[in-house]
Amino acid sequence: MLLQGTVVADAETVVEDGAVVVEGDEIVAVGDREELVETYPEHERAEYDLLAPGVVGGHVHSVQSLGRGIADDTSLLDWLFDYVLPMESALDAEGMRIAAELGYLELLESGVTTAIDHLSVRHADEAFEAAGELGIRARMGKVLMDTESPDGLLEDTREGLDETERLIRKYHDTRDGRIQYAVTPRFAVSCTEECLRGSRELADEYEGVRIHTHASENRDEVQTVEDRTGRRNIHWLDEVGLTGEDVVLAHCIWTDESEREVLAETGTHVTYCPSSNMKLASGIAPVVDYADRGINVALGNDGPPCNNTLDPFTEMRQASLLQKVEHLDPTTTPAELVFEMATENGAKAAGFENVGRLRPGWKADIVGLTTDITRATPLHDVFSHLVFAARGDDVAFTMVNGDVVYEDGELRTGDADAIRRRAREYDLPVGPE
Repeated sequence: MLLQGTVVADAETVVEDGAVVVEGDEIVAVGDREELVETYPEHERAEYDLLAPGVVGGHVHSVQSLGRGIADDTSLLDWLFDYVLPMESALDAEGMRIAAELGYLELLESGVTTAIDHLSVRHADEAFEAAGELGIRARMGKVLMDTESPDGLLEDTREGLDETERLIRKYHDTRDGRIQYAVTPRFAVSCTEECLRGSRELADEYEGVRIHTHASENRDEVQTVEDRTGRRNIHWLDEVGLTGEDVVLAHCIWTDESEREVLAETGTHVTYCPSSNMKLASGIAPVVDYADRGINVALGNDGPPCNNTLDPFTEMRQASLLQKVEHLDPTTTPAELVFEMATENGAKAAGFENVGRLRPGWKADIVGLTTDITRATPLHDVFSHLVFAARGDDVAFTMVNGDVVYEDGELRTGDADAIRRRAREYDLPVGPE
């Protein structure tokens, strides 16, 4: 397939009248449109105003999609324990499948080709099957919670780790490599030391398995961990093995100097979730400092109950503007840096090689956007448009691993209308008990 348009190959490279050639699951050429049309005359052609790498959702909760709007105007721990965890506990297998499909549908429609997905304690198979069938690339895992958890989610430590191992054996590195596993303890507050250390042991036992958890999102959370362990959150996670180049920590807002040194020294990845952090009034992550230290910073939407959208372009805008206000510096977090967080940095965090740029030999994860809209008129700078003006609704084409999964408003891998209808009809218990 030969895709034509203005090609945004990465955060530094734009080919104004360009093309991307795809064969199988790989990109074989990127360059001048006229030259590539002449070189590959037999390839099927399609044209879009902008072609870019698929966006990477560096921290999402697909299975919270049914809870969009149920917990507005609440603080993190109240939001979690009074609303979201009871909702997750109430989801049966059917509800989990519906929620996952709805989340992946929104992501694919909005240009997200890869997600680092934090599921729930029960019915994780449903999400793995949904991700596999709908065609998204995902690093995902069942949640572990063996203390300080509500009924329906609290589980025996050994049983939770055994279930994790079953899921690793069944789903890790499947669907032509699109689906990869992340051991997923929820956060230090809801996991015992045995659970956290067991998570590291499992990740080490299976090649390519990573770890994904939350850390230092809220001051109360940080204080709870310190009261329990005598250590700051990042130091505690480091002690039990939950730092390193195979670890993704969502949020990392409330870290001190010594914790930031640990993150940098261990190569731990951090995911910045600005909309969620603002909505829950959790704080502002020090991502400029992280980037200056060489810490890899990805970008994520978090979950629909605390955002309330999985639109990655909206998140890019918020990511830059929030840091400019925090630093009172309009030059910080330029559009190119934020775009890199949302693409290549996210792929690094997810552990997918050759994803996040449009390069020969890299995976064909590509999105096409329209600029035939008022918000794109005039279009002086492509990166400025993508970060500050574009929206997920502008996405007209989504390709993952060389397969077209979404095109011109139609999901190619499932029935979008049926997914939305089932989500509307599902009887979801909401609100605190």
